[in-house]
Amino acid sequence: MKTFLDLAARRRSIRKYLDRLVEPEKLDRCLEAARLAPSACNSQPCRYVAITEPELKRKFCAAAFSGLYSATRFAAAAPVIVAVVAGEGSLSARVGNLVRGTSFYLVDTGISCAHFVLAAQDEGLGACIIGWFDAKKAGKVIGVPSGKRIELLISLGYPAENPPPRPRKAFNEACSKNKY
Repeated sequence: MKTFLDLAARRRSIRKYLDRLVEPEKLDRCLEAARLAPSACNSQPCRYVAITEPELKRKFCAAAFSGLYSATRFAAAAPVIVAVVAGEGSLSARVGNLVRGTSFYLVDTGISCAHFVLAAQDEGLGACIIGWFDAKKAGKVIGVPSGKRIELLISLGYPAENPPPRPRKAFNEACSKNKY
């Protein structure tokens, strides 16, 4: 029986992809998992833009991964690039941002991306969340409106690699009960 912990333990950041298209229904299930993620005050600040059309993906990747951002150019080989577009969320979430000094929309973005990549793993796909890219140039390619920006990208496809697990802190280094 497959458990959530098994799924979480098997997930890896994939940087090499097979030349194989991702079935639309698998992509849709990953997008649905992200859509269902919780968010502060139910503000749902993210919009996922899945880029699958080859010529548009080529232009998008040329904009996103050029110059200073070329270290993440590996993502261009993925059959799908997902732009995670976000704004600051609802009024109540923005007030919470000010009071707590926390950008809750960024926390929400991370939670929904985690849902996406875990769903990808469950579908037999590989994914990598990418934060190093030219958001301004890439946003122009897909028409991101003023007041919004691409916060993260996710490369998605069938993995052409099976990287070993990365070292993790011991349980007692990362977790405790009742006090720090």
